[in-house]
Amino acid sequence: MKALDIIFLIVGLIIIVLSLLQGGKSEGASGAITGGGMNVFVKTKERGSEKIITILTFIFVIIFMFLAVLCSVLA
Repeated sequence: MKALDIIFLIVGLIIIVLSLLQGGKSEGASGAITGGGMNVFVKTKERGSEKIITILTFIFVIIFMFLAVLCSVLA
């Protein structure tokens, strides 16, 4: 494995952890099955740590996509 592949894996793991840290915006799995929690697309303001985690997730997804293209080109 090259260094770029290792960085790619680390960024992927960071995205997984950040995604798990994000709070749910609906009632969860039971709401998805029963049809509850239909306010998924309602505009809600994120504050504090939720906003920071969302921004970090977005940044790491951009990095992940860039690394995916870069690994593909260099392979």
